[in-house]
Amino acid sequence: MPPSPEELRADQQVTLASRRRRYGIPARILFAVMDLMYGHERSLEKFKVLEIVARVPYQSWEVVSYIAITHMYPDKAFAKEMFDRVKLARDAQDNEQFHLLILEDLLQQRGRGTGWFKRRLLPQLLAVPYYHTTWLMTALRPRWAFALNADFEDHAEHEYMRFVADHPEFDSQPVHSMFFDEYGHFGSLGDLLRNIGMDERHHKEDSIEWMSRKTSGGLLNRVSVMRALRLRG
Repeated sequence: MPPSPEELRADQQVTLASRRRRYGIPARILFAVMDLMYGHERSLEKFKVLEIVARVPYQSWEVVSYIAITHMYPDKAFAKEMFDRVKLARDAQDNEQFHLLILEDLLQQRGRGTGWFKRRLLPQLLAVPYYHTTWLMTALRPRWAFALNADFEDHAEHEYMRFVADHPEFDSQPVHSMFFDEYGHFGSLGDLLRNIGMDERHHKEDSIEWMSRKTSGGLLNRVSVMRALRLRG
């Protein structure tokens, strides 16, 4: 069951009262590019683009983690940690996918279908280099990838909550989507967007938690060591 409207409003106030993370250079570059392409104004269209990009880190985490398991499965503790990361990445991808599908559904209901170039091609052009960047970070130094994702999700959380705060009329607008049976039902557009903002907070918290985990180096270093030991054996 989704949180109650009262809980969602309380969570929104927590976000609005909190300071944003101190974003790193890669995150600031990404946000600047998005603002350049889509403007500084918050809108459902811009949030849809954000959700296309939001899935990318989790896709790269899943791929890198499976590579790690393939090469490092004799290290049972490490393999289990990688499989835990795979499960986290899958759940987060599904959640972000629901955000994207719901926002697209709402835009179509409002007769605001997206254009091919700006709303479909450009997000993919953003997503491709972002994927390779997060893949490399995850392989070399996972903490970098988790920190970047925490920055991205923190930005998304604050943007959603500020968007609702700037549009109090959203609380009187009913909302429906064909995806609500799987995602959850909400009485207003405001509560839906607050809940999406809370999802982003949870993703941020997961990323911060993974940042704190001790590792003995990135995947590429570990695989090289394991191969050397096998050859020596």
